[in-house]
Amino acid sequence: MTTRTARRLLIVGWDAADWQVIDPLLAKGQLPVLASLIERGVRSDLTTLEPKLSPLLWTSIATGRTPDLHGITNFVEPKPDGSGLRVASSTTRRVKALWNIAHQAGMRVQVTGWYASHPAEPVRGSVTSNLLMEGDPGTAGAWPLADGAVHPDSLADAVAAARVGRAAFRDEGLQSLLPGLPASLVNDERVASLCKLMAVAASVERAATAAMHAGPWDLSMVFFESIDTVGHQFMQYRAPRMKHVAESDLRAFGGVMDAVYRWHDAALGRLLAQAGPETTVLLLSDHGFHSGAGRPYLDDLPPERRMEKESSWHRPTGVLVASGPGIKRGAMVAAANILDLAPTALSLLGLPAADDFAGRAIVEMLDEPVPDRIRSWEEVEGEAGLHPADARQDPYEAADAIQQLVDLGYMAALPEDAKGQVELVRRESAFNLGAHLLSRGKVRSALPHFETLVAQRPRELRYRMCLASCLVGAGEWGRGIDVLRETLQQESGHAEARLMLARALLDAGDRDASLREADAAMRVARAQPALLPVLADLLVRQGRGKEAASFYRKAVDADRTAIQPRLGLARALLAELPSDATARSAQLEHAAQAALDAMERSKAVPEGHMILGAALAWYGDLEQAARSLDLALTFDPRHLGALRLRAVLAAHAGAHDEVCALMGRAYGAQGMIELAEPAPLPFEWQALAAHLGVDQALLR
Repeated sequence: MTTRTARRLLIVGWDAADWQVIDPLLAKGQLPVLASLIERGVRSDLTTLEPKLSPLLWTSIATGRTPDLHGITNFVEPKPDGSGLRVASSTTRRVKALWNIAHQAGMRVQVTGWYASHPAEPVRGSVTSNLLMEGDPGTAGAWPLADGAVHPDSLADAVAAARVGRAAFRDEGLQSLLPGLPASLVNDERVASLCKLMAVAASVERAATAAMHAGPWDLSMVFFESIDTVGHQFMQYRAPRMKHVAESDLRAFGGVMDAVYRWHDAALGRLLAQAGPETTVLLLSDHGFHSGAGRPYLDDLPPERRMEKESSWHRPTGVLVASGPGIKRGAMVAAANILDLAPTALSLLGLPAADDFAGRAIVEMLDEPVPDRIRSWEEVEGEAGLHPADARQDPYEAADAIQQLVDLGYMAALPEDAKGQVELVRRESAFNLGAHLLSRGKVRSALPHFETLVAQRPRELRYRMCLASCLVGAGEWGRGIDVLRETLQQESGHAEARLMLARALLDAGDRDASLREADAAMRVARAQPALLPVLADLLVRQGRGKEAASFYRKAVDADRTAIQPRLGLARALLAELPSDATARSAQLEHAAQAALDAMERSKAVPEGHMILGAALAWYGDLEQAARSLDLALTFDPRHLGALRLRAVLAAHAGAHDEVCALMGRAYGAQGMIELAEPAPLPFEWQALAAHLGVDQALLR
């Protein structure tokens, strides 16, 4: 029998919170509540999914499922009657969320402000949806709640009274965020926007407190979006000064983001006081947010590229803090992803995750073993606090049904602007879904989305680049090369397209053409820090390890906190080993040190342990190499490279049963992706097998 270790579980979402901002504030003692949680528990990086768009990600956090399965693919969606748009809806979500599962298990839940939670679902407990603030008139006084914003109805009056309008926040909270605001800026639209965004945060806190006070609960989930929404407007003013920012604006608004973090820390303290000392806490963000040299500056983009502009601010690494009963104090977390939160939360509540969840329970930080998985929570019968089946529908299917009636003449055509809105959102949702599938290696599944998008909008570079990436990843190099060459005719200075073309030509066997394209791209890419690792990866594949190493070092210099360029440097050193034994030994040591340097930033990086294991194997220390590879597999049991390398070592040792088990796991991991495999490099399994004299037939 599995023990329920969390008497109460509080999950707090801080959208876009980032250690790069948090750590300096912690060092100054300005986030005392968060510091106390970390001291008593665990802190970790948290990797995200692509695309880094909040409704998709927070729904994945709540469901343990990826966007292609849970169904939320955009901020907005068509109204079912096709007359326009609405925010992404809980009736569109295709799978159960944590609050539905907890309800089904007989628990009481409380949810406040979560993305795509409107209309509120009829759970045991309460839901206050993300349309809590709909209709704020911007002046003093109350305003009605949106229909369906609160369940149960008996809580609606308390929630409505708890809200803080823009005018009230300006009177009560603005001074803490903008002390000493010059009189000339009192009526500035940026100040009004800040009040509007932070009024949402204050209202979420007060609504959550009201719900907690209303009765007992087992699971509470509270979501604050304001670090992200304020960041999109005010992170540009944070020091160091961006070129387009005036000194006067830096003085006036440069402290806003740090103040917003301090506000969230104080609000967290108030929530914890309401929750009680025996509460287990998971605090997390869905992604990070650029705050330094990586901050983008983009001119205004057309609506088609609005989300591209906003997501360019998002860093791929968020935060995770866990504390309280059931959490091992000071545990080292291994490569956690946002998909791991749902299995972890269920384990703390004594409930099983499901085989169709994409993540894992973060067992290394849990006091108790996790329950055995069930096949699917979708197959568990019984009432789960869901909307009635007839209220749950695909909004795009609903819009298509309306259009069919128009086509048949049964109703008048929709207004042109509404049709345009629906089509724009349809395209962007298809793009988001395709981009997610592409990022997961499901290139053949993503391909039809981008083929359709390019057919509709042939000059849209984003669509063409993703189509080319799918084709190249699937091994359809000829088609991919054609798309990339057409793209470069449209925009000859597109360095990313030229780098992809060089990679496609190499994979297709035209090394000379690949070298020419790489050299042409190099002149542009070397001036773009984000492209340096891409360029270096290509050079490694072209057999230009020394050049690749120099670009990886430049990438390290551009971002001293980055892990991937250090791992890339280790790969580059392994890819071109000298024939002289002494020089080879020295280079293997340098490769191992580069991997160790990466793991100094985070020891829970399976790729780092895999590369270190490869270096040790080539060096001849097979016993220590096996330990490193086993550690990589502890952190990521599905790591394809580590599984194959470990199988090579097992074959070398004559452990044939272990070889079969490892290669079986490798084939299972390979089956999860749809990428064509490139030619092997020396740190990969085929080359190591040849080096050790292992018959590769034993590994197939």
